[in-house]
Amino acid sequence: MTNVKKAELIEGVVNMPSPAKLKKHGKPQIAMAGWLVNYAAQHPKTEAADNATVMLDFDNEYQPDLLLRILPEHGGQSRTTAEDYVEGAPELAVEIASSSAGYDLHAKKNAYRRNGVREYLVWITQENRIVWWKLVEGEFVEIEPDADGLLKSSIFPGLWLDAAAMLEGDLAKVLSRLQDGMRSAA
Repeated sequence: MTNVKKAELIEGVVNMPSPAKLKKHGKPQIAMAGWLVNYAAQHPKTEAADNATVMLDFDNEYQPDLLLRILPEHGGQSRTTAEDYVEGAPELAVEIASSSAGYDLHAKKNAYRRNGVREYLVWITQENRIVWWKLVEGEFVEIEPDADGLLKSSIFPGLWLDAAAMLEGDLAKVLSRLQDGMRSAA
């Protein structure tokens, strides 16, 4: 549909998201993108992307707000098609859920799980909350903050998120904590 800017196939149903609002989507997405780009810049075996089409299976073609993947030549589970789409599950999918929370937290989450996305992070802007899950034995299990309040990836060494700082809009602190993670033994 050439007149449509963005549409996703979610469990066989075409969904067209509402226009993105500045404070409920645009600003959170750019903050998360900065966090992921900083990580990917220091880890050349990874790749971060914004709104790239991901072909998971016959019934699911998404444009996650953000993704981070291990490049296929370094053991990643997704690949780039000849048409320049991502095919297969990226290791990390990130969604900013405002008007899309209904399907981001249910149908999309289920399809990500079923297709082997290893980690799924959702910023639920209406609730001012960030939830990060990891895939354990075929099920998503919520990653709990450590004693310092940090969420830590089990797939990407040193990918740490200070969710409280992110929610407060303190990107300098978010990036500082990320740098701590990347300098750590992790």
